[in-house]
This record gives sequence, C-alpha cells and structure tokens, in this order.
Amino acid sequence: MNVVEPHSGTRPPSVIPLTRNQIRGFWASWGGWALDGMDSFIYALVLVPSLRDLLPRSGIAATKGNIGFYGGLLFALFLFGWGLAFLWGPVGDKFGRVRTLMLTIVWYSVFTFLSAAVTNVWQLAILRLLAGIGIGGEWAMGGTFVAEEWPEERRRAGAGYMHTGYYVGTFWAAILNYGIGTYFGTYAWRVMFAVGGLPALLLAWVRHGVTEPARWKKKAGVLSSWHVWQPFAALFAKALRRRTILNSLYMLVSICGLWAGTVYVPAAVTALAETAGGMGPQAAQLASRAAMLVSFATILGCLAMPWLADKFGRRGALAFYFSLMLGFIAVTFGKVFYLGAAALPWFFACLFFLGFGGANFAVYTLWLPEQYPTECRASAFAFSTSFARFAGAGITFLVGAGVQRYGSLGIPVALTSMAFAIGLLLVPFGAETRGESLPA
Repeated sequence: MNVVEPHSGTRPPSVIPLTRNQIRGFWASWGGWALDGMDSFIYALVLVPSLRDLLPRSGIAATKGNIGFYGGLLFALFLFGWGLAFLWGPVGDKFGRVRTLMLTIVWYSVFTFLSAAVTNVWQLAILRLLAGIGIGGEWAMGGTFVAEEWPEERRRAGAGYMHTGYYVGTFWAAILNYGIGTYFGTYAWRVMFAVGGLPALLLAWVRHGVTEPARWKKKAGVLSSWHVWQPFAALFAKALRRRTILNSLYMLVSICGLWAGTVYVPAAVTALAETAGGMGPQAAQLASRAAMLVSFATILGCLAMPWLADKFGRRGALAFYFSLMLGFIAVTFGKVFYLGAAALPWFFACLFFLGFGGANFAVYTLWLPEQYPTECRASAFAFSTSFARFAGAGITFLVGAGVQRYGSLGIPVALTSMAFAIGLLLVPFGAETRGESLPA
C-alpha cells in the first residue's frame, strides 16, 4: 500500500496510487479498529477467570450458572454502551471524521485500562458499558474515512483491508492471553485489561498529519450549521427510511452471531478443556488458540469480501456469510459441544468456518457508505451499526439467562443461529449498490 509514481508502463493503468494522507489515514483507521478488536475480545477471553474472582467479592457464588448469567449481563451492558455509540455519528458529520475517530479511541482506551483495578463485578459492568460507547464509534468513523478518502477504484478493497483490523486485534488479544494467562495466574485478567488500554497511545504518531477527506471538506461549511438531530432526520426521510431500517435489522442479525455466538468460543473451549481434564493454564492456552483460529479465518473472510461483493453483489455476499453462520453456529454449539471428551478436535474444525462467516461485518464497511450522501454518511454508519445493539443487548442477556437455566452454554448459543435464517429472508429487500459510485 505504498505511495507509487503515476503509471509508467509497468503497472496496470487501472491501479490508482494512494496519497500519503490516504495511507496514513488508513493506518489510523485500521489501527483504531485493531485496538477495538483487542479491547472488546479481552473480556471474552478473561470472562471465566475474572468472574470467578469478582463474583465472591460481590457476595455472589461463582457457580457455572452464575458465571454464565453475569457474563451475559456484562456482555449485554457492553452492547448497550455500543448502542449509545450512534451519538458519535452527528459528531463525525459536523466536526470531521478524523477528529472524532481519535476521540473514540482515547475514550475506550481509558475505560479498558481502568477495568484492571475493579474490586467487584458492578464496577466492571459500568466500565464495560462506558468502553462500549467508544468502541462502537471507531468503526463508523474509520469506515467512513476510508470510503470517502480512497479512490473509487480502490475503496472496495480498502473496506476489506480495513475490516481485517478488528480480527487482527482479536488475534493480538489471544496471543497476549496465551502468554499472560500462563505467567500471571489468577491476576492474568487484570494484566490483560491493563495492557489493553495502553496501545491506543501509539496512534498519536499515526494520526499526525492526517487531514479530513475532501468530500467532507466540501460540505463542512453547511454541516457546521446543522443541529445534532438533522443527520438523523435525513436517515428517516422518505428516500432513506427503508434502507436505514433494513440495515439496522441486518446488523442485529450479525450481532447475534458475534456477541451471542462467536464471543462465547473461549468460554466454550475452556469448558470443553475442563471436561477433558485440562485445567488452569492449559485451558487458557486452548481458549487462546481457538480465538486465534477464529480470528485468522475471519481475516481470510474479510479479504475475500471485496471479490464476493463484486461477483455476487452486496446482498449476495451478505447472504453467503449469513448462511455459513446459520449452519455452523447450530452445528458447533448444538451438536459438537455435546460430544464429551472427543469434542475438542471437532469443535476446532468447525471454528474455522464459524470464523470465516464472521466476516459478514466487513460487508457493512463497504455497503453502508454506498447507500448514503456525505452529509449524513457517518450518522448512517453509526446508527446502523450501533442502534441495533440495544436489541442485541437483550438477546445476549437472554443467552446468559439460558446458560444459567441449562447449566451449559451449548443450546442457548446454538439457538442464536435462528437469527440468520430471518436475515436470509430480509437480504433480498436491501439496496443493491454494486457498480455504483459513492454518493456525493
């Protein structure tokens, strides 16, 4: 992705060179999204050990059922905070994508770092809610920046590249947990939160010299006089209302797969490892390996997304990923999880396909900016990717309650696959934008 000289006969003329601002802005967006992935997945990796430590300090027995219930509650609160991140949209439309991007990164970094010092489960719950507000805003700002700043001929690939950041971040989290879980024992979860809050400081170097996209600058004068509610009003005007509602519903389906499905993978592997006789560091290492596998597969899915979106259209690409999630969440958690001591090898085999299907989120990074004009693009991205998380929070809470009732996370998580069946029925009604330029 280096800056290259204009076409000299050795490079196909269709490849448009990137400017320094496009490159540095991309890495700022990608880096923020990678740190988002690391931050948000840290809790999934340390769910069991953190609650085993904090629940007794809060006067609650650390039983499997209670860990499942309060784990679901904290996931739900995190999603509620991410839902509030739709408020970053008007900020990004009014004050700029780059400024708002950096603010969201600092926000979630601070509250992740503070999570290392909590003394009870309620303090952790509040901090995860606050961290969710920042994490939800970064994706919208980074995705909008890449869509507006990159050349039309390259922004499809840019969307796929940018979205790999989140899963590289989860890979980083898994590697950290692998080492930290081995050497820090019962304090490992605190170290994970502390480390998760530090890397955002490195983004100051990447941010230096990055300017706002020219598309936004052209309308900055008009947008500076807008009130905070005006971008949202545009989203629900007659021309855009149907798109906004459908995009939010698609996102709700995806959330069911990520936060009520994939995020439970480390806890599921920990439970399977304990069933097979593995405890402590061994179980933590297996959970980390599972997270690495899912992250690697999802990165491959993100890189495949631009080709799928061009070959089969945006709707076709989303339907492909939804189909994978429908099948493999049901099989992985509904069948393989209950195979007993022999479950782990089969569970790991299924995780690759579950991870590849998780790249359905990358479709939104490409598709959403194509459906809205510049004056409300960031608000549309933030609203569609965040507001549905309020309902997702309720679903995630129900999964946690189901784990408490069944004493197992297999069946409750497997049931979330039903959301993708509904999603497949809704996909044909979406706005197909293949072959269209980004709206002015």
